[in-house]
Amino acid sequence: MNLHKRLYLILVVAIFTSCGQTKTDNTAAATAEQKPSETELDLSKEKLDRFGITNKDHLSAASIRALKWDYVENDWYRVFNQMKPLKGDLAHEPGVVRRDPSAMIMENGKYYVWYSKSVGKTDGFGGDVENDKVFPWDRCDIWYATSEDGWTWKEEGIAVPRGEKGAYDDRSVFTVEIMKHEDMYYLCYQTIKSPYDVRTKNEVGLAWASSPNGPWEKSKEPILKPADNGVWEGTEQNRFLVEKKGDFDSHKVHDPCILPHNGKFYLYYKGEQMGEEILFGGRQIRHGVAVADNPKGPYVKSKYNPISNSGHEICVWPVDGGIASLITTDGPERNTFQWAADGINFEIRGAVKGANMPHAIGLNRTIEVGGDNPTKIFDWGLSHVYNSWHEQSIMRFDSYRKTSHVAPGEKSRDAKKKK
Repeated sequence: MNLHKRLYLILVVAIFTSCGQTKTDNTAAATAEQKPSETELDLSKEKLDRFGITNKDHLSAASIRALKWDYVENDWYRVFNQMKPLKGDLAHEPGVVRRDPSAMIMENGKYYVWYSKSVGKTDGFGGDVENDKVFPWDRCDIWYATSEDGWTWKEEGIAVPRGEKGAYDDRSVFTVEIMKHEDMYYLCYQTIKSPYDVRTKNEVGLAWASSPNGPWEKSKEPILKPADNGVWEGTEQNRFLVEKKGDFDSHKVHDPCILPHNGKFYLYYKGEQMGEEILFGGRQIRHGVAVADNPKGPYVKSKYNPISNSGHEICVWPVDGGIASLITTDGPERNTFQWAADGINFEIRGAVKGANMPHAIGLNRTIEVGGDNPTKIFDWGLSHVYNSWHEQSIMRFDSYRKTSHVAPGEKSRDAKKKK
């Protein structure tokens, strides 16, 4: 190749390379322009003084987070008192497990509550999983009780029994929630099909009736199942051995609760992932939601799942046009109240003092809740306690909203304002 041809080829390559670089640079610039700008910090004197920031030119990551908070009031802050024992049939009973109370509703002048009930010691895994009782919530039926005052309860009997052998709910039905809608009553609950080993996948069932006393008609199939995209490693009964973890709910769907919202029905649930880790503040537990046009389904999981970074038992209630959630037990956002206008995109609204925190909360849905006191539903309700691994009982909790911190004899900030 002569000198002129070589120079020509070099020139062509240089032009194409330059064009390619220009195009890439322009694309990068356009992309940068499309990115949303960072939230501007409020550096007003009032805001800086409120958070005790005296040097706005040297802000720590914590100070920046505080300045970005769009909600820093304490309308959501709650303090729980020690739980108190119930009277009557729901008092602690040796050899009996009563746990995971549903929300309470009032019908016929009485409170109604549903719960999981089993008897006998808990054996755990490693023995005869076909015949042993591996967890306290294993071999449960769903029972219900009534009370005129919320303290003394009468056990009314079984509401939803386990299914016949071979059915998807033949091993246990438990962790139940109640929803009343248009004079119909709906119970959603967890189900297990035998045998119950550490890789068993829990599902969600549904029953409905025209009276809180039943009789209850059960769904023939689960209304919600775990994701089917995880892969176990080997055949050993070890739930931590996986080739692929899959979705946040690839192992279990737990603690269901259905709420009407925006003309649809939102089924909130806890997801457990195959190969679950201890991650960033506790077990790797997150919540999800599935939506239906009809209380009986079909329920379609939200494409935005998971909708929480933390949590354990589902505890949700409608307030101020949206849905509120109490996140407990696991994860970096535990012990927080969260709220979402759309029922999906939750933001932290306040904290909860961890002492005396009840778990597996049965909310008192007879309490009216407004935007001026969004956590009033926690004035009192039900929960369970572990008397031992073999015995659990339902107790009553109560709490109060705390809006200021005062020493004995000192006037609160609110009192000073009124003066």
